[in-house]
Amino acid sequence: MKTRPRPRVPVSEPAGPATTTGSRSPLTRINLGKVFRAESTNYLLLLGTTLFLVVFGLVMVLSSSSVDSYLEDAGFFGGLFRQGIFAVIGVPLMLVISRLPVTFWKRIAWPALLIACFFQCLVVFTPLGVTVAGNTNWLDFAGVQFQPSEAIKVALVVWLGVILAQKKDKLDDWRHVYIPVFGVGGGSVLLVMIGGDLGTVIIMAGILFGALFFAGVRLRLLAIPLVIGVAGGGLLAITSENRMTRIMSFAVDGCDELTGTISAACWQPLHGTWALANGGVFGVGLGNSKAKWSWLPAADNDYIFAIIGEELGLIGAIVVLLMFILLAFAFIRILRGTSNMQIKVTTSAVMVWIIGQALVNIGVVLGVLPVLGVPLPLISAGGTALLTTLAAIGVVLSFARSDHDLQENAKARSRASAPAAPVGAGSAPKRGTTR
Repeated sequence: MKTRPRPRVPVSEPAGPATTTGSRSPLTRINLGKVFRAESTNYLLLLGTTLFLVVFGLVMVLSSSSVDSYLEDAGFFGGLFRQGIFAVIGVPLMLVISRLPVTFWKRIAWPALLIACFFQCLVVFTPLGVTVAGNTNWLDFAGVQFQPSEAIKVALVVWLGVILAQKKDKLDDWRHVYIPVFGVGGGSVLLVMIGGDLGTVIIMAGILFGALFFAGVRLRLLAIPLVIGVAGGGLLAITSENRMTRIMSFAVDGCDELTGTISAACWQPLHGTWALANGGVFGVGLGNSKAKWSWLPAADNDYIFAIIGEELGLIGAIVVLLMFILLAFAFIRILRGTSNMQIKVTTSAVMVWIIGQALVNIGVVLGVLPVLGVPLPLISAGGTALLTTLAAIGVVLSFARSDHDLQENAKARSRASAPAAPVGAGSAPKRGTTR
């Protein structure tokens, strides 16, 4: 048997270090991998749902605010331009926040909460506070107005995650629950309560109890603070004539449109109901609302869901509900996919905040709840609310990225530590053909 010799192919020296076809620099490949690497499914689901709601909100703000903007000499697009500026700032801010590591939030939790509470103190204890509709919840600084209570929400969800993660083995002791959470966190809620914003107080109280529930605190430890919180909310309600009028008209008197006269407390709920009824199943068409022609107060803010129901009908309203359900599903997937207590608590607190506030807003428009004055997250007009909501979602996105990175690194280490297959286990080496 003779073996046919292999032909010798001349090999020429390459002209440069990277001119050979198919040659790649390892450093270049690693850098491109960091830039263009695929994000996790949870990250993309949460990001995509959020962006859809923001864009949808801009469209509805344009439709619902066009008449009022024109009457204010701001043109038909005045409301869109104002909200669009905050969206242009908020979406990149959310993406930047999503790149921050979990350790950053541990360092920033206490300073952020203290700074937010300081600005809220300026609202309630100095002349810088601005009262709107009976609520002192705005800070006027150099001609710019914003709500520090919205910043407290973001700081509070981050702070709760850090504190409860530190005390995860001591949550059966009431002292490690009441003193930090209801001492510090409850103090921040009290600052907002002093300003009289009952709607925001209810949402913030929900954040506290939601974080404790998902952290695994026993329900019996939450009973006493819950009773105290309900009593405090009732006290806040009865001390305001405006709030008592709205509550009594809802709970006792009711708003009867057949009497021929409509009280001031019933004007907004009734016109919101009429707007929904006018929309029917398919709606009157985008931009064709009648309620926005100065009939429905806060049409682009607290009652924007009524305009959605009127212009897009029952189908449009159901789509909005489904998008918030999808948003909740994204939060739950991140919750179930992590074992980190900080990530679990903060994500659950953000979920309770956004989904709970959406349900309260929709419940008010549908007449299930009295008027509380909370906007529909990501959709209603309001710059401070949009920025802080996007910032909170950015925090959760950073957690989704961090968990995904940990899982990918663990898989890479397991592959690297796996024993190499023996040489004989693979295909036999090629030999020269025989004759």
